[in-house]
Order: sequence, then structure tokens, then C-alpha cells
Amino acid sequence: MRKKLKLLFLSIVCMFLFVGCSQHEASNNSTEEENVIRIGYQKNGPLIILKSLGTLEERLKEEGYTVEWKLFQAGPALVEALNAGSIDFGRTGNSPPIFAQAADTLFVMVAAGKSKFKGSGVLVPNDSSIERIEDLKGKKVGFAKGSSSHYLIVRALQEAGLSYSDITPAYLSPGDARIAFEQGNIDAMVVWDPYTASTELHSNGKLLVDGEGLTTDRDFFIATESFAKDHTALIDILLEEIEKSSDWANKNHDELATMLTPILNIEEDSIMKSIKRRTYGVDEINEEILKEQQEIADTFYELDIIPKQIQVEDVLMNN
Repeated sequence: MRKKLKLLFLSIVCMFLFVGCSQHEASNNSTEEENVIRIGYQKNGPLIILKSLGTLEERLKEEGYTVEWKLFQAGPALVEALNAGSIDFGRTGNSPPIFAQAADTLFVMVAAGKSKFKGSGVLVPNDSSIERIEDLKGKKVGFAKGSSSHYLIVRALQEAGLSYSDITPAYLSPGDARIAFEQGNIDAMVVWDPYTASTELHSNGKLLVDGEGLTTDRDFFIATESFAKDHTALIDILLEEIEKSSDWANKNHDELATMLTPILNIEEDSIMKSIKRRTYGVDEINEEILKEQQEIADTFYELDIIPKQIQVEDVLMNN
């Protein structure tokens, strides 16, 4: 198991080291000359709302900047692009920044999102004999490696008195895990909304546990070191506009569900269920948030999932 975990980390690190420093420098220079802010986003997250509303473009036009949006399927790939210098700013879950920091990626965390633990959890089939986390011993569990779900299953097992080696991990994207879940090829799945909601409503799944008491499952807004250092005013504008679009999302559930359904290609009732159990917004990274991130990092180090101890406050903007 120790060998497998080291291979897992190395596979994630390889993404962060794919492109050299020369490309990073050239890319940054090009961005500054063209006054383009390159933002990495995922379809399921607060930045897709900002992108869809179009308000950021209007605000930045006044500052002489344009926006280039780049889509990523998962957080590790987004952080890889940040390391390569192909984006300046992005949003990811709580685990990818830890893997990135352990791989010596140059980035900073500028803000956190609101907790969304209610939509993240461990799912089993409705007719499963698994009734408690303890029953996962010896079972095959699907989740995305290096993701927030990775940490959630580790914490859930610890809380139940089990170790990570007590399960057989199946490293699968949410879509692939869903297929494996429906076909009975895995015993349980760990995932986040709206995939959680969709599995509950349309794939005969039930939540064994959600993230309550285990993880806040926050978003983190991150930027390259150079962009954060040279464009503090633009960072402020970005966070202000994310907050405004988040306020709109919290007050307009029907319109938000209509917006997200075709983008995510998931049933509208699943989108609505996920919307109703989360709050969008931006939080300043305080001591409590740093403490939880440090606990995640320490847990991954103790399990040999990352090769060295890190201090998450070292990548805090203006630290």
C-alpha cells in the first residue's frame, strides 16, 4: 500500500512539472503585454456562475483588461496549468493545493469559498448491506485521487476506527465512478455535488455519511505568485465580482438551476437539490481555515500520500 501511495503522489506531481520555467516566464510576459487575465474554471463551481453572468468582463473593461476563460475537468489539472503559467487565477477544491505545494508549485491562496459539506459524502446503493462506515472494511471504494473526496474518505475511515489500507481504493473521476457504481463494480463512491445529488435521485444511491464533522470541503481561489504580487488591485476586483455573483446565486435558485443544467448536463432536479444545500460566497482565509488545511496536509503526509511535510500558511497571499 505504501508503494501504491507513493506512486499516486508521483503521478500527481508529474502534472505540476510538465512545463518548464521558460514557458511560464514567456506566458506571463505575454499576458502583461496584452492585458489579458486568464482564469481557470471548472463547470461545477462558483467561477462558472461568474462566467455565465458576464459581469466580470464589464468590470474589467473599465480597467483596460479582457478575460480569457479556460475550462478544466478537475482541480489537479487546473493547478498544473497554474504552475505552467497558462492561467493566472483559478478555483479548486481543498486537496489539489496541498499536492501542488508538496510538488513545489509556485502559487498563492487568495481566498476561500463557503463550506459545502452537505453535498459531499460517501454513497452506497439503496439495497446495500453497508449501513455504517465500519462496513466498508474490505470493500472497493471509488473516488478521484488527489481530490476533496480523497480526504473525506480518509477522515471518515479514521472516525470509524479504520485505516486507509482497510479499503481497496478505485481512483475514478466522478463520471467513471458513477458508471462503476451503477454497474456494481464498486461497493461505494465518494463524490461531491451535483454528482452526489444525481446519484441519490437517479442511480439508486443513498448517502452513508456527508461531510459534517469530517470536512468543510471548501473551495480555494488561487493565483500565480507573480500575478498576485503584481496585480493586487485586480485580485480584489476578481473577489468582489465572485462575491456579487455568489449573492445572485444564493437569491435566484430557479434561474441558477436553469443556467447550470445544460452546462453540467445533469438533471435539473439534481442541480436544484445541490443548490439548496450549499451557500456560495467568499471567505477570508482565517486561522480556522488554515488549521483545517494543515490537518489535511498532515494527514496526507502521515499516509505517505505526499512526500514531505508542508506548512500551508507558506502559500497564503501576503504571508
